[in-house]
Amino acid sequence: MSKAVKANVAPGGAAPEIPFEVALKKLETIVEAMESQELPLETLLVRFEEGTQLAKICQTKLAEAELKIQKLEKDNAGDIAVRPFDPGATQKHEPIS
Repeated sequence: MSKAVKANVAPGGAAPEIPFEVALKKLETIVEAMESQELPLETLLVRFEEGTQLAKICQTKLAEAELKIQKLEKDNAGDIAVRPFDPGATQKHEPIS
């Protein structure tokens, strides 16, 4: 694992404190480097491990965002209600005030 990812791990092995956009950009950079450069096996393994950690960070942050969306949706009576997230739904919701 790279020092950059290790340095961002919260105490106790909790999820790293790195913004989603930063993790995604780093992951994209790693993928591009692995695809476009002839790197030694050891370097590829280190980059692969770092990429795996960044992918986990992104997945965790997306799951957290999905839960927040579910918690913030309103039901027909205007009360906040938990509903399953449906990325294909075209129904518009009024902003929560």
